[in-house]
Amino acid sequence: MDHIKIKDIPENDRPYEKCLRMGPEGLSDAELLAVIIRTGSRKSSSLALARQVLELNYPNDDGLLGLCRLTLPELKKLEGIGTVKGIQLLCIGELSKRISRRSAMARSTVFDNPRSVVEYYMEEVRHLQQEHLYVMLLNVKNQLIRDLLISKGTVNASLASPREIFIQALRYQAVGIILVHNHPSGDPVPSREDCMLTRRVFEAGNLIEIQLLDHIVIGDNSFCSFKKEGML
Repeated sequence: MDHIKIKDIPENDRPYEKCLRMGPEGLSDAELLAVIIRTGSRKSSSLALARQVLELNYPNDDGLLGLCRLTLPELKKLEGIGTVKGIQLLCIGELSKRISRRSAMARSTVFDNPRSVVEYYMEEVRHLQQEHLYVMLLNVKNQLIRDLLISKGTVNASLASPREIFIQALRYQAVGIILVHNHPSGDPVPSREDCMLTRRVFEAGNLIEIQLLDHIVIGDNSFCSFKKEGML
C-alpha cells in the first residue's frame, strides 16, 4: 500500500473523491493530510506520505497533535516533503492553535476562573519546547484588554521582573493581571522559581493597586492555578 499511486486506489477511497462524497468529516487524519500534500514521491502516494508524516510524531502525541511539535528539518527528512510542503504542514498546526484560541475567546470573554484562561491558552502553549510567560491585562470586569509575551526561557525573576510586567499593565490601564506560563515537561507543578516570581509580582501589584488575580501553569492537558490551590 505504501508504494501505490493515488490513481491505483479505488476511486471511492481516493481522498478528493471521498471528501466530495462524504464531506471532510468523513476523512481520516491521513486522508485529510493527503488532500493538503496533494502529490507524493516517486515511491509513495500522497496518502502514504501523509501516513509517514503522522508517524514522525512524538511518542506521546496522538496523530495530528504532533504537527504542532514537528519542525521543518524533521518534515524534510521524508522523501517527497520539500520546503513548500513542509511549510504547508507547519501552517496547518499553527492554524489549529489559532482557531482553538479564537474559539476559546469567543466562548469566554470574561476571564474570571482558571478554566477559561486554560481554554484560551492550552493549544497555544502545550507544545512549546521552551517556557513562555504571558501576562493577561484585564479591566474591572475581568475582560481581556490585551495579552503579552513577557519572556521566553526559564521563568525566574531575572528574565521576568515585576517591573517589566507592571510597565505594561500601567501602559494599558489594567486593573488586574493574570500570569500564564507553560512547562514543556508537561508537569504543571510550580517550581521554586515560579513561586518566587508569583510572590514578587503579587507584592508589587498591591503597592500600585493592580491585583495579581492568578498565576496559571499549563502542562500537557493539565494545569495548576495558584489561586485555586490557595497559593496566592
